[in-house]
Amino acid sequence: MYPAPFSVLIRSAACNKLFPLRLTTLKFRIFSRVMGELRHSESGNFAIARKTDGNPEGKGLNGLLFDWHQSAPRGVVAKPRRQLLAEFFTSMLVLSATFKFRPVVGASNYLYWLKGEWSLSLIAPGEWSAERRAGFVGTCVLQRDMTWTIDPSGLLAEDNVVSDAIGRFYDAFAETLDTDLALEEILPFYVGRIPYYQRLYASALSRSMRAAVTLGDQASISCRQWYILLPRLNNGLLAYKG
Repeated sequence: MYPAPFSVLIRSAACNKLFPLRLTTLKFRIFSRVMGELRHSESGNFAIARKTDGNPEGKGLNGLLFDWHQSAPRGVVAKPRRQLLAEFFTSMLVLSATFKFRPVVGASNYLYWLKGEWSLSLIAPGEWSAERRAGFVGTCVLQRDMTWTIDPSGLLAEDNVVSDAIGRFYDAFAETLDTDLALEEILPFYVGRIPYYQRLYASALSRSMRAAVTLGDQASISCRQWYILLPRLNNGLLAYKG
């Protein structure tokens, strides 16, 4: 069964209030965790919150600081708005997936839609069963600036469960932009209820996007102004570097 409609809570640094952003049924449990309970720091500086219930993920302070350094965006530059939007969409799609490994810049990762969930794997579709190959979305690569790009699978050009899942994800993404908040105000700087690596790289993505919009003099632009740049075909929003 798919989850009921829910609200994404976005903290506005400008007025220190929580704004509920209503979404339709997304049909993605992982996506709801990534986009849910976003917290934006009022000062613009983002600190690591201290755990109060032990350290179940096994990450000591030194390891956490090392991972924070390793995931720091590098080589961030100003980009056209359509490119930023495509990289935001693609990165959120990848970070909605389940994965339990540290992604490496420049390495190939493989995104699948399996049993109603996104899954990111180091195993290529040719090395797996026919069932898993049927859920192949594309080959994903983490860039130096902590955005993700994807070489889409040919399945996305056909009418099947994979293209249908991408379409629903696109609809959900479009609805997150239906707000007067600025793009940098809805970025997932901190998401407390998702696994460690997804949380770490969602924060890295947010720092990268904030830096890019600042360098491009695109800060404080309403999300609705970004919304009008969305392509009519949902596959056209996937960011790809060949």
